[in-house]
Amino acid sequence: MDPATIIGIVVAFGAMYTMIALEGADVTSILLPAPMILVFGATLAVGFASGTIPDAILAFKALPRAFKGGIGKPQVVIDRVVEFAEIARKDGLLALEQHAGDEKDDFLKLALQNIADGMDAEELRELLEDEIATRDRVNRTAAKFFNTIGGYAPTIGIIGTVISLTHVLENLSSPDKLGHSIAGAFVATLWGVLSANLIWLPIGTRLTRLADLDSERMHLLLEGMLAVQAGSQPRVLGERLLAMVPAHARGSAGKGEKPLKEAA
Repeated sequence: MDPATIIGIVVAFGAMYTMIALEGADVTSILLPAPMILVFGATLAVGFASGTIPDAILAFKALPRAFKGGIGKPQVVIDRVVEFAEIARKDGLLALEQHAGDEKDDFLKLALQNIADGMDAEELRELLEDEIATRDRVNRTAAKFFNTIGGYAPTIGIIGTVISLTHVLENLSSPDKLGHSIAGAFVATLWGVLSANLIWLPIGTRLTRLADLDSERMHLLLEGMLAVQAGSQPRVLGERLLAMVPAHARGSAGKGEKPLKEAA
């Protein structure tokens, strides 16, 4: 689990609360139901309207992934591929079939099964590349939904402020209430900008980053399993795959540890 999103959002809201407290204001002054209902309700509604219902369902299914992460370390992936290379050299490619049934990673399972079935290397590459492209498109559709509503939220907040100010202008005969009414009117703009930059856009950007990492993981598996099929020497294969990983992303894997399954 990578708690970066949880930590970031909590710290951001904490900083906002700290500012409110240091200003001597009351946090309840921004917790007004009417503007919050408009901003969050209308933002989600136009998000639905800008795409399809399956897109929205896909996005909300991906929401837990934004907070938990779910991409294994490259070194874990490399160690797993090297393990299969050793099995293939010792027992032959057909021996990989029994491991395919126990494999939890669907992408790796697909590669193992087709290698054991004797699929041609070029056909296997095309199959796995198509699988990567499809999964990447699905992951980015979820990310796009949150980035889209992050773009709508500030404008909807302004709409709420305009509605409230219109109501304020209708009641100029009560000057003692103008200050409170005007302050309340700007709460909608606050929540529009706040929700976009502290919630929706961070989630969308996080899902985009996870999509990048997952694509890199699958490409690493693609090259690794094709090398296994070609009979590459395990140690050399491990060094080759490690060279494909940026230095800052490399990590050590514990004995028997397996790559995390993609959270789709």
